[in-house]
Amino acid sequence: MTDGFMGPPWQMDWRLDARAALEALPAHARDMVYAARAELVTAKDPYFRGIMTDDYLPDGMWVLPVRSTEPKGAHVFFFDDGYGWLKYTFVRRTEDPQITVEQLFWLEYEPAVED
Repeated sequence: MTDGFMGPPWQMDWRLDARAALEALPAHARDMVYAARAELVTAKDPYFRGIMTDDYLPDGMWVLPVRSTEPKGAHVFFFDDGYGWLKYTFVRRTEDPQITVEQLFWLEYEPAVED
C-alpha cells in the first residue's frame, strides 16, 4: 500500500533560458551541472532541510534557501566550489512531483599564477 506520495527519483524541468545556459557551457562545466542534477533528483528531500543534511554531498557542493524566511521556497544549489549555481524550486505534489530549474550560472575562472 502506498500513501500516494511519490519519492525519488524526482522529475526535473528547466526553464528555456536555464536550458540554453546549460547547453552553452563547455563540456566539463556541463558535467558538473549533471553531477549536481543527479544529487537533486535522487535526494530524499531536494531542499536538504535539517541539521547537517548536505554533508553527504560531494566536496564543493552545498544547498541554501534563497530567503531564510521561506524555507520551502526557491533554493540555490552551489557547485564547483561556488563558481557555479542553479536556482530551483521543488513542487511537492502527490502526482508528478517536480524540480524546476529557474536559473543557471557558472563562472569560468583561471587560477591565479604567481610569479
